[in-house]
Amino acid sequence: MTTSRRDVALVAGTGLTTALIFLLVRHGLVDDAYITLSYARNVAQHLHWGLIPHQVANTATSPLNVVLLAVTTAAIRIVTGHADAVWAAGVVSVGLAMLMAWCWTRVVRALRLPFAAAVLGLALVLTNPFLLSAIGLEVLLGPALLVAMLAAALEGRVGWFGIAAGLTLLARLDLAMFIPLIAVASPAIRAGWRRLLATLAAVAGPWFVFSWVYLGSVVPDTLVIRTLQRHIWGKWDFFNGPVMYASGAAGRPNAVALAFAPAVLGLVALVGWSVLRRSSRWRASDSVRRLGPAAGLGAGGVAYYLALSAIRPGPYHWYYVPPAAALSIFLAIALGTWVSEERARPGRRAVAPVLAFGVVALLALGNTVRDVKQGVPWRSPIFSTNFATASDYARIGRALRARVAGATVASYGEIGTLAYYCECEIVDVYSHRGEAVQLINHEVDTASPLVKPILRLNYAWLDRDQKPPRLGYALAYRHGPGSGPDVWQVHSRWTGVGHVRLIRLRGSPLAPVPELSH
Repeated sequence: MTTSRRDVALVAGTGLTTALIFLLVRHGLVDDAYITLSYARNVAQHLHWGLIPHQVANTATSPLNVVLLAVTTAAIRIVTGHADAVWAAGVVSVGLAMLMAWCWTRVVRALRLPFAAAVLGLALVLTNPFLLSAIGLEVLLGPALLVAMLAAALEGRVGWFGIAAGLTLLARLDLAMFIPLIAVASPAIRAGWRRLLATLAAVAGPWFVFSWVYLGSVVPDTLVIRTLQRHIWGKWDFFNGPVMYASGAAGRPNAVALAFAPAVLGLVALVGWSVLRRSSRWRASDSVRRLGPAAGLGAGGVAYYLALSAIRPGPYHWYYVPPAAALSIFLAIALGTWVSEERARPGRRAVAPVLAFGVVALLALGNTVRDVKQGVPWRSPIFSTNFATASDYARIGRALRARVAGATVASYGEIGTLAYYCECEIVDVYSHRGEAVQLINHEVDTASPLVKPILRLNYAWLDRDQKPPRLGYALAYRHGPGSGPDVWQVHSRWTGVGHVRLIRLRGSPLAPVPELSH
């Protein structure tokens, strides 16, 4: 097969595989994915930036993901007459996976890797259960842009690197730490740093100005919300979160081990590359030296994990996707380089690197088996800390739409799926700025003298006098079975059986509903 046909086959095969993956997982999307889907549908239908129809909010972590989903939702609406953001998530996921595959073909050519390295790299990312448990969020967008930046760096394309870097900032702000680490490892990108910064600013700058002025903050409100919600996780945080997901009655130790194994091996490969690159005893070959930008990507994964461990947010499972993906990608590239190096030596059969390649491929196969074992199709994701499944929340949301008749309803901490299926005024800190402002004011008022001026500048355009809405109803969750009028029994692997109750209020201001521990 010629190189061009092989590339087409890789891109098309990746698209088909991702379509099948989405059909597998689409009934098991997590609640935060539905927050993004609600934003996307509101933009598609009304050009309105908010989680619920009539309130502007700034809790979408990935504006680029929202825009991609919104455009696709609008297209689906034109064709079918129905603004279905869930199917839009499937279309966008397929497109992003195909983009990642196309960028992989460029990486393979730039580094002269065997074609199998691209297949392995894609398989390690696309079968990771942490990623599949967060489809609908930016878990495919981030890795696709990281590979795009890597391809541009390897080819010395400063302008394209700047575009990919700008889009990366719009995908997730915390992915910014990957940009300098990849850039400094490429001589061409380093030399064109002025053009890089100008391109990056042109791509990402307009959104951040819009967000600062119109939405009242350069960064999403989720930064403050997640920071102030650390207590709900008890002893768990990002650093030790994998232990949480592996332990206890609801733990998935085998899935956690399979998900992190490629990243751990990627870290070992990164250390090995660093030693070889700097060693005076072993002379690094040209192919090893060319891995600089790829090593920068792997180092970005390490830096990401260390940075979030220092910040100590909650162990939301999608936070582990960027470091796991980055190190898995580097592992595939390192193995491909090892195979190529051994094959290039006269009389060598490359037995050791091929065996190592096969072992890592078995990890991807193991993840695939674990993904399918969850059910065909999934009814719930492998990793989730939600109080209920998506189908439970969809049932409640549809019932609320008919029950509350336009009244405002307070949620209890999980709002995405309820808001998507209710299409009503269901409020909490994620959907109503009046509630979020209280948290923002607390964060600004209690900030250190060094941080306070930065926060004041960030919120300079925000109306910090906004008040919570007056309510007609409130939702409350309790563990254990429940029955009666306006009570819905729910279940999740994480919390077991519980029930949600709709409580009629007397129009009082939104009272803080106690956060329930995960």
